[in-house]
Amino acid sequence: MRRLLDFAPHQLPVISLYLDGRVDEHGQHTFRPFVRKHLTARAATYPVHSPERESFQADSVRILRYLEDELSPSAQGIAIFASSNESYFFEVGQFDAPFERNRLFVSDRPHIYPLARLIDQYRRYAVVLADSNRARIFVFACGLAVDRKQVQNVKTRQAQIGGWTQSRYQRHLENYHLQHTKEVIEILGSIVREEEIENVILAGDQETVIPILQEQMSKDLSEKVIDVLTLGIDTPEHEVLEESLKAFRQHDTLTDMQKVEQLLDEYRADGLAVAGVAETIAALSNGQVEEVLIAASADALQYDESEVRKVLDVYRALIGPPASPTQRMIADDLIRRASQLSSARVTFIEEASLLEPVGGVGALLRYRISPDTAAPYEQAGVISKSEALSER
Repeated sequence: MRRLLDFAPHQLPVISLYLDGRVDEHGQHTFRPFVRKHLTARAATYPVHSPERESFQADSVRILRYLEDELSPSAQGIAIFASSNESYFFEVGQFDAPFERNRLFVSDRPHIYPLARLIDQYRRYAVVLADSNRARIFVFACGLAVDRKQVQNVKTRQAQIGGWTQSRYQRHLENYHLQHTKEVIEILGSIVREEEIENVILAGDQETVIPILQEQMSKDLSEKVIDVLTLGIDTPEHEVLEESLKAFRQHDTLTDMQKVEQLLDEYRADGLAVAGVAETIAALSNGQVEEVLIAASADALQYDESEVRKVLDVYRALIGPPASPTQRMIADDLIRRASQLSSARVTFIEEASLLEPVGGVGALLRYRISPDTAAPYEQAGVISKSEALSER
């Protein structure tokens, strides 16, 4: 994604190809006819022997060869970006999560919106599956486990030893289980810090194991727990993934609603939020944005084209504006500005109706703009001078 964001537009066409890599009932990929048909059709739109057509055809050949010779059988989603410019740009991503459908885009730069959405959909999260003496810790991302850790301690028995009383032996067991739990939490905390994980799911016996785990967690770690599942310690990995992904998606749906509600409340109160395409582009360009909330489908973006053109012209020097303010181009522009100008998180809202009242996009702000940064907003006509000079 960083390399795609850094791509400098040029005259030759840039191909962005997204493929659903899942196989049919016969174990065969179904995207090959789509790729050949659409590459041929798009090439025909350029004049014969033109630099653009020759570049496009060279890229098409390389794409077809890659799909024939270098594609991993396990790839569920494939993204290919190609342009025969001076540096011969060719980037490929193979993922264990599928893109929803096959799509081909041709522009002056890579089309990144579907990739950014995939990254948001399959963010990393951790699952702790534990019992009294064993634990399995998974980190899932893009539909598979990208990291695994196991904790194995000696299994204890419910029996008296020597002349110990039952109560004394019970305290011995409790201490043993406590040490096991502390070891699990220590390893989990290390994983969460190193991999910057924001969400954790606990799994195990909710009457015995889970309460002990929760008691030993720090406040910061416990705040990352989004759900608790009842699963046995020997649950197969694919079932752990399936059940945890359901919980992760349900959590996302709930937080989507909460974030949109927060955005609308702040926006109505003239607080730390902006709404609409033009206003969000301006705030991103000014480095104000903490988090962008954007509809999962670029088709859901609605805006006044003349307003957006004004804002893009004002901030032209900061980042190259899209060739034309189409929905797809504007969606990409929002993602680029969030990354390059505001270092803002991008959250895709799957339920399009939630953001429909504000044109499909809005942003939560770090701060309101000051007098020093008011001029570009006034020039673009996005806000009035009194609004520009207001401070939160």
